Amino acid sequence: MSRSGLASRLYRGEAGLAIVPRRKLWFSICGGLVLLTVLSFVIQGFTLGIEFRGGNEFQVPTSVGTMQRAEEAVHNALADESTPDGPAEVVSSQQVGDTTYLFRTSPLDQQQATDVRTAVAQELGIPVNDISDNRVSAAWGAQITQRALIGLVIFLVLVTGYLVLRFELRMAIAAVSGLALDLLLTAGIYSAVGFEVTPSTVVGFLTILGFALYDTVVVFDKIQENTRGITGGSSQTYPEAANLALNQTLMRSINTSVVALLPVGGLLFIGAGLLGAGTLKDLGLVLFVGMGAAFFSSIFFSTPLLVSLKEREPRIRQHTQRVLARRAGGGRDGSATRRPARQPGQARPAEERPADQPAEEAPVPAAEATALAGSAPKVGSRPSGKRSGGARGGRSGGNRPGGKRR
Repeated sequence: MSRSGLASRLYRGEAGLAIVPRRKLWFSICGGLVLLTVLSFVIQGFTLGIEFRGGNEFQVPTSVGTMQRAEEAVHNALADESTPDGPAEVVSSQQVGDTTYLFRTSPLDQQQATDVRTAVAQELGIPVNDISDNRVSAAWGAQITQRALIGLVIFLVLVTGYLVLRFELRMAIAAVSGLALDLLLTAGIYSAVGFEVTPSTVVGFLTILGFALYDTVVVFDKIQENTRGITGGSSQTYPEAANLALNQTLMRSINTSVVALLPVGGLLFIGAGLLGAGTLKDLGLVLFVGMGAAFFSSIFFSTPLLVSLKEREPRIRQHTQRVLARRAGGGRDGSATRRPARQPGQARPAEERPADQPAEEAPVPAAEATALAGSAPKVGSRPSGKRSGGARGGRSGGNRPGGKRR
């Protein structure tokens, strides 16, 4: 019979992937990713959208031709303009729907914005009124960020309280640490690749936390089921039970991630890529990146971290030592105390007697047994008491040697 494939064994929870035993490797990988993330924050920084740093938006009708032609016209119009931060430039450009090109530029004052509109309209040969402009203040983005941070703190407090009540404190610490890693990895990808950070991105960050928490709770629930009363036995350690739970829920986590990523991918590549919905692009991108990072953190970080925290408990550590000692002894529990051999005449302990066998009498002390043995009559000997002589008229000594018989 041919061996079943990996997919079949994953569905049955029999893949036996050594995830928890290799937790030092996963911790090293996560540490390296966090280090790269911090370096990206310091060196690369973030590409903030116009809502966070302020600027101007110019909307040009698509009837002028290609977006490249319209963008060149905006570039030429900005060539003679300058800002306190340097020369004015186009920050981003995208098509919104089928009728509009949207160009975001450096912050301009009212006169500069009017001059740019006029120059673009003349170059493209359209009326000035066909081009609209809008000034965006950085204060709005700051307010969005502040409210998002407040929402994040409230979310973490509520989640931690729920996990402590539903599971335990160590599981809550591991789950929240996984959420923090998910946010760091997503932010690191945004920083390294240069994706633009917008208010939709901030909203997406809060959304992926719920998905990451769901995946972690599913795994932890199975771990709690596998480890309930584990210290009462001696056949499996806590890390082994946690690794088994991971293998049993791994296919469920994969299916959940794939099912969640498919509509988000459609939102990103179809809604934003083909239909040109800019807001959908910002939201879909952070969801797509964050859900992928959430799958990694819940499997390869949160559960191994939980096992490391649980092994600090004395009862879990002693249980692990007892299981390993039992295996080293060939299946016997090395921690059990051997009973001394039963001496002759000693009663069998109650736990060693069959259920239908009556209890034995208590053993007689050795000194008393010796005295009783000396006083007991020997086989074939006569009683040492006086004869009654009833058969011979009560006359004693009828059997003495030399006696005169009648």
